[in-house]
Amino acid sequence: MLKSMKKRMKSNKKKVSMALVLGLSASLAMTGCSNNDSAKTDPAEKAVFNETGLPVVDKEVTLHIVSPKAPLAPDYSEMVIFDRLQEATNVKIKWNNIPGDGYQEKKNLMLASGDLPDAFYASGFSDHDLVQYGQNGTIIPLEELIDEYAPNLKKLFEQRPDLKKVVTAPDGHIYSLPRAEEMDLIGMPNIMFINKTWLEKLGLEMPTNLEEYHDVLKAFKEKDPNGNGKQDEIGLTFWYNGWCGNEGDLIGLFGLPDAPFEADHRVVRDGKVIYAAVQPEFKEAIKYYNGWVKEGLIDPEVVTQKTEQLFAKGKTQDPTLGSFIWWENTEVVGADRVKDYVVMPPLKGKDGNIVIGRSNYSEYGRDAFVITSTNKNPEITMRWVDQLYEPKMSAQINWGPIGEIYEEDANGMLVNKELPAGVAMGELRQKVAPGGPFAVLKEHFGKVVDMEPRAKERLQILDQYYKPHMVQENYPSIFFSPEELEVINTIEPEIKAFVKQKEAQWLVEGGIEKEWDAYVKQLNDMGLDKLMKVYQKGLDRYNKQ
Repeated sequence: MLKSMKKRMKSNKKKVSMALVLGLSASLAMTGCSNNDSAKTDPAEKAVFNETGLPVVDKEVTLHIVSPKAPLAPDYSEMVIFDRLQEATNVKIKWNNIPGDGYQEKKNLMLASGDLPDAFYASGFSDHDLVQYGQNGTIIPLEELIDEYAPNLKKLFEQRPDLKKVVTAPDGHIYSLPRAEEMDLIGMPNIMFINKTWLEKLGLEMPTNLEEYHDVLKAFKEKDPNGNGKQDEIGLTFWYNGWCGNEGDLIGLFGLPDAPFEADHRVVRDGKVIYAAVQPEFKEAIKYYNGWVKEGLIDPEVVTQKTEQLFAKGKTQDPTLGSFIWWENTEVVGADRVKDYVVMPPLKGKDGNIVIGRSNYSEYGRDAFVITSTNKNPEITMRWVDQLYEPKMSAQINWGPIGEIYEEDANGMLVNKELPAGVAMGELRQKVAPGGPFAVLKEHFGKVVDMEPRAKERLQILDQYYKPHMVQENYPSIFFSPEELEVINTIEPEIKAFVKQKEAQWLVEGGIEKEWDAYVKQLNDMGLDKLMKVYQKGLDRYNKQ
């Protein structure tokens, strides 16, 4: 499959200029080059393929790629970053961009019909998809192409063996390419913020444990700190079972930090997988916080509210939030009110210790790019996508290009441009940064790219308050076999729905003590033990790789 014919390029100067358009290193562009006969639509048409250097082909070749896109994003053919990539590589992409909310359905129709593009970008392939379509030949193994034509990826896998483990299927093949964003933020998705203005007004100290926090919330609720004569203050709110701002570390104050996002509850301790929602610490925590709900200290809508409602509570005409858990404070309370809120340092637990959980979210993903079996130019495709893993290019794919998000300083580092007035970074990023295949490693920050200001601020908070107390273990992103996926997909959805419903019920209405034994029995009858054995087997295999 990987045939090639050696041929030197005519102009190294041309290669360097094209590399600089993308911010790629000149040394990469100056490496020796060779070619290969390949075709896109007409088998008789010849394109000189260069195994190294730029451009990838001497004569323009078109690839057809399908990708989802964010709501505010233009068609990718209109994105500056891809215009520059086409100029540098001589590879033109004919994009089929599908709005994200309809992407999975249309992707599945393409796979079922056999009407396939050359590749799927930001593919959205589940683990089951990757194994099924990899083993039946719909998408192709990529490891040989990576070895031959992807020096950036090869270097990345040498630097990060765990990332290679993440994308390697149980059968040993690599069917999809990775994404990686090593900002060390996602492991701690919860920060607790408290209204310091109210603390000062009521003469209260910053709480250091559950009992002190309870008394502060009670004062917030009863002493009208917003001064409007109404008892409309909310002591504490959070996003129940959310990906961030959830109740996991409140439960952790009883000795076992939880991972409650979408009722996951997988916790790893000393290499063993534990289901937190059947542990005595979980039971004790939910019983305790039900008491807070009954006292009116926790938002009564906490188990039903959506994020839009949570954000609205932070922006009422009179301030009503005493404390909340979220990723950052500005998103909840707005720029005008953010000065009133400070980080509440982690509380001491019931045993007097501070223990912070680590989420099961991974900074690595494995569905960034797949190549289909109908692709007549897999070598060209691999060389094109490998450009996205060059460090400076990866930063632009993730956050946005030079000239729109970044400018280069005297040392060539990407530094953030000042945003136009009235423009939100999140919205601008959707419009200019496609995401997908990229790798931004922690050592790139401060050398290749400057960290985005909001991320830098959050990282400082985590370093100061949370990381010294964070557990080391979590459940990694494991690639399961088809048989294991069958067990997980059969058992887990019902268990998650049941646990999420019972936790919400007990938190608001109480009753956990009376129903606990029957609840644990029902989970075991639903296959919890079998599910945990699959997760343990996967973890053991991952640790041995």
